Amino acid sequence: MIVDQPRSSARPEPGELVKASARVGVRAIFTRFWPDTKPFRGRFFIGLLLVGAAPALSTAELWLFKILIDQVVIPRDLHLFPVLAGSYVGLAVIQGLVSFSDQYLSTWIGERFVLNLRSRLFGHLHQLSLGFFEHRPLGDVLSRLTGDIGAIEDLVLTGVAQTVTYLLQLVLFTGALFYLDWRLAGAALLAAPGFLLAARFFSRRIKDAAREKRRRAGALTSVAEESFANSALVRAYDRAKQEGERFHEQNLAAFSAQMLATRLQALFRPLTDLLEVFGVLLVIGLAVWELTNQRITIGGLLAFVAYLTRLYSPIQGMGRLTNSLYAASASAERVIELLDEKPTVTEPVTSRPLRNAQGTVRFDNVSFTYPGTATPALTSIDFTAAAGAKIAVVGASGAGKSTLAKLLLRFYDPDTGVVTLDGIDVRELALGDLYRNVATVLQETLVFDGTIRDNILWGRPEASDAQIVAAAQAADAHEFILTLPEGYDTRIGQRGRMLSGGQRQRLAIARAMIRDAPILLLDEPTTGLDADSARRVLAPLRRLMAGRTTIIISHNLVTVTDADAILFLDHGHLIGTGRHPELLESIPAYAHLYRLHQHPTASPQHLPIAPPPRDSSPRSRTSVSCDPFP
Repeated sequence: MIVDQPRSSARPEPGELVKASARVGVRAIFTRFWPDTKPFRGRFFIGLLLVGAAPALSTAELWLFKILIDQVVIPRDLHLFPVLAGSYVGLAVIQGLVSFSDQYLSTWIGERFVLNLRSRLFGHLHQLSLGFFEHRPLGDVLSRLTGDIGAIEDLVLTGVAQTVTYLLQLVLFTGALFYLDWRLAGAALLAAPGFLLAARFFSRRIKDAAREKRRRAGALTSVAEESFANSALVRAYDRAKQEGERFHEQNLAAFSAQMLATRLQALFRPLTDLLEVFGVLLVIGLAVWELTNQRITIGGLLAFVAYLTRLYSPIQGMGRLTNSLYAASASAERVIELLDEKPTVTEPVTSRPLRNAQGTVRFDNVSFTYPGTATPALTSIDFTAAAGAKIAVVGASGAGKSTLAKLLLRFYDPDTGVVTLDGIDVRELALGDLYRNVATVLQETLVFDGTIRDNILWGRPEASDAQIVAAAQAADAHEFILTLPEGYDTRIGQRGRMLSGGQRQRLAIARAMIRDAPILLLDEPTTGLDADSARRVLAPLRRLMAGRTTIIISHNLVTVTDADAILFLDHGHLIGTGRHPELLESIPAYAHLYRLHQHPTASPQHLPIAPPPRDSSPRSRTSVSCDPFP
């Protein structure tokens, strides 16, 4: 079972369930993600033109309003009214078209950006080494993959578009104000520094609050994911109340972080509104003086106030945008942290081709220590499994059996020594070539929330329906599959929860059957089966193992007494190699472990893979031709 990596048993403190990411500046974040816009920059710049058209149309509309007041309403002269009315209708139609096009195009670009970036992050996560997922709360990773990705779009695309809109509004509306009356315009702009100072004061605080909010959201998702994934354990041990308290603790922390961010944002808005009121009142007071001295018309004054009201909107918007960008940067930091993770196992720059291996596996003086631990998991392991040989790897829990399997599958690379396949260092093989030559049946049966057919096809995606059925029949799964509501098209639920443990195991064997790989890795394949099912599975396992190099991982020595060679591991050391009778005589620890697992009544776990060999004389450890399934 591939689970023997050392781990700490202590639960992190609630506040440390998800640690804060390293701080990154907004400019650095923008530089980092701007290249992701390359596939649709043409559409993006068209969108910017549409964004720029909106304030220009608003400026023209307000100017028509001035003409309407000064040349139609006050003199009561209707000769210009049809022209102005037509202009208003035309502007309204154009504004509608621009608004629709802008909204549709900007949404398409934004969602496409999120789609591509999320897919890139998902692909990157699957390239990371197994150790990454063994030390990261899965819920927090999912939170970054979903919620945090969207915030980056607010910074890189929406932020740029809004900045362009606000700047054009400022330029056009300010120009119109100065054209109408430069004295009033100067007075109106006295409030602008107040907006900027308020934005500067709040932005950093809002970013810190947003960073804490996103961190707490990740922790909350992690607790929920872990609790629901272990729902059967929670119910069996009556821990629903304690789990509820643990979730509530994280939920309360997320609530506090959200309220802090909300308080800051809620304070910013009324403060800027108050500044706007002071600015407007100052302008109105001066406007009466200007109107008295006939420096501005009634229509000009009304248009001035309208321009001024709209001018304060982009000034406020720039402040809010600054705060939003800083808040979005907190999410971007969490995504950058994942993207900056480097896999410890990488594809070779120049790989050696190996399409169909013969199946000779060698561990040449291999030692390995898990990152972050001091005790070696394996030390100076040296053995060869010849093509077609059946090799058992046994030992007590924590002996290093699963670590050996991880190195063969290249989930990790050894610190020293070499693992070879057909004489080729596995580090020189493309990962696809390596995995194509190994079929795995694990004790922890891993399946996906798809159909029976989909899960078998994981072994060979191009397989035909006839091959799927043949693999299921060989794995003794066809009969129970036909009893399901939709047969091979029946969905099995997340992690296969619609099936029993034995059914999932037989499904995994069918997946290995259809893969038809020259190397077979078995991790106690009869675990979870009742005695009758276990006996039925032995027959397909014999066919599956025939002609293949088979490595059987087991802590139960009774199941592997017939193997061509047995590797006995103890605390990462290879204590002995040989046939079962040899090890019983020469390795006291092996004999002791064997006696511990002997039982007068064979349970499914204790069923031997085959009857004991007829000839118990010593054999070669590296090139054995006997079939353990006579």
